[in-house]
Amino acid sequence: MAKESMKAREVKRAKLVEKYAEKRARLKEEGDWTGLQKLPKNSSKVRLHNRCKLTGRPKGYMRQFGISRIDFREMASEGLIPGVKKASW
Repeated sequence: MAKESMKAREVKRAKLVEKYAEKRARLKEEGDWTGLQKLPKNSSKVRLHNRCKLTGRPKGYMRQFGISRIDFREMASEGLIPGVKKASW
């Protein structure tokens, strides 16, 4: 499990990205690089990390399912993910 503080930090970053998305796009169109530098660093979507929706684990993330590889394997073994058969893992 990820620390609650790390999860909260990611949520905060996501809100900042959403808040400044239009302004950032407009400044890029105009070519105003100094205006872009004045925006908060965490308002860039590059600074977001993908995290497992269940555990918050940042590594081994599978985009197609939105969960980590470990959770995917457990759910597949239990038959909770339709269309996935267990081959030799």
